[in-house]
Amino acid sequence: MAALGAAWPRWARSATDGLAADANVLSGSEIALTIGHKMWSVDGRSGHAVAVNGTLPGPLLRLKEGQNVRIKVTNTLDEDTSIHWHGLLVPFQFDGVPGVSFPGIKPGETFTYEFPIKQAGTYWYHSHSGAQEQEGIYGPLVIDPAGPDPVAFDREHVVVLSDYSFLHPHMIMAKLKKHSGYFNYQKQTLAGLLAGKDQPLKDRAEWARMRMDPTDISDVTGSTYTFLINGHGPQDNWTALFKPGERVRLRFVNAAAMTIFDVRIPGLKMSVVQTDGQDVKPVAVDEFQIGPAETYDVIVQPMDDAAFTLVAEAVDRSGMGRATLAPRPGMTAAVPPLRERPLTTMTDMGMGPPGMDMSRMDMSMRNPKNAPQVKMGPGVEMIAPMAMERPGFPGQGLEDVGHKVLSYADLASLTANTDKRAPTRTKQIHLTGNMQRFMWSFDGKKLSEVTEPIPFRLNERVRVELVNDTMMAHPIHLHGHFFEVVNGHDGFHPRKHTVIVPPGGVIAFNLTADAPGDWAFHCHLLFHMHAGMMQVVSVRPFAESTT
Repeated sequence: MAALGAAWPRWARSATDGLAADANVLSGSEIALTIGHKMWSVDGRSGHAVAVNGTLPGPLLRLKEGQNVRIKVTNTLDEDTSIHWHGLLVPFQFDGVPGVSFPGIKPGETFTYEFPIKQAGTYWYHSHSGAQEQEGIYGPLVIDPAGPDPVAFDREHVVVLSDYSFLHPHMIMAKLKKHSGYFNYQKQTLAGLLAGKDQPLKDRAEWARMRMDPTDISDVTGSTYTFLINGHGPQDNWTALFKPGERVRLRFVNAAAMTIFDVRIPGLKMSVVQTDGQDVKPVAVDEFQIGPAETYDVIVQPMDDAAFTLVAEAVDRSGMGRATLAPRPGMTAAVPPLRERPLTTMTDMGMGPPGMDMSRMDMSMRNPKNAPQVKMGPGVEMIAPMAMERPGFPGQGLEDVGHKVLSYADLASLTANTDKRAPTRTKQIHLTGNMQRFMWSFDGKKLSEVTEPIPFRLNERVRVELVNDTMMAHPIHLHGHFFEVVNGHDGFHPRKHTVIVPPGGVIAFNLTADAPGDWAFHCHLLFHMHAGMMQVVSVRPFAESTT
């Protein structure tokens, strides 16, 4: 605890005393959390939040691999709540998903989660009830390894990225349902055409013919969001200390409801050493993209007695989170301007590789020929005719930034994959939707329309292919399991619990279904999940399974 106190100096605390306050680092075998309303301020403006133990983010939970923990969660709200332990391998009845693994926590009640800690790494927790995650119910969770840590470092900081709106999430959802582009203030203009920054008129006409908007990168943008780092807005400027020459471990958690961030520290190289809590062979990068629910641990080693700006730029360039790494309090560094917003390409539409002539594309190719389980209809506006596997894709807007950007193809597990069996079958799942109507689904069916879960036999080995038939990236999360992303590092595929499937792209992973029970499987863009992009995976012994 003394070491943790040093890692979180009082002056670096969040706007609500969040992560930095010593008293808000909780550890041990008995932990108590209380969920309730909270008035707080960010960048000088006050608003309402729903918080854990009165802070936003919630307290840092520090646990040890091999221990057992009992966590009592008390609900002081006038509505049901829950806590999901994101990425933790727990018995399904303690996974924390109302309607799937337990009933939820009623107002005035306390629910006790109890489970063994089977792993180490950087994780987080959040509500899985309503839109409470958007309102502030989230926090980081760090598990120290039982043995020596393979990552050498002198100091560490947990960096929680998130998005906050003074508009109630129910109102955000209502506006998206009425007009999916409500928050998009970066549409193409005549000025952009004349300046040569936007598409020429011919291409605009083709996009208009398809009733699609190439600027629709994020559903909810900086027009309503303030982008937070450890509860601080850009003006609040959360600051983390270092001594020149130290190896500093930064544990990044994307706890945002709807924002994919592009993270960089101008002037500093980063060595990626972990993703989703799982160790990887170090990769030196200048920038990485992190989707909601993903985590990345990086090592930086600033040698100069100077401050550095930590930039978490929204993927659509509508705003950024900003923090500072410095050798002394009060130091700042230059904050780079927002970069030009990206435009969706034909490849992002699943129309094949770059350079394909869009004018010759027969739009009847958007039929279910390559996806027999998917039917076009009100909730499915397109099926990608030439969706491609793109593990080397760095993320929208990062293809030509002029420096090294991490891709999934760069990630290799630090240790060999334990299950060396070849998959016995392939399960293809299509990510579908209608952006104009803000309808989202798997295989053309919303959760409310699904009558049976996705079945897996206990301990079977399955190749899962996620095919994105939409023009928007989706971070897909499977509860209760880690899977191995197929990226060319045979035998050392990286293990993850969440993966960003690029627009018009395919991500494949190998899954060992080794956790019996019912598990949520969904897009981790909060309003996509609430609009229907969620199903349930059922893992049963062989005799009880269906095929």
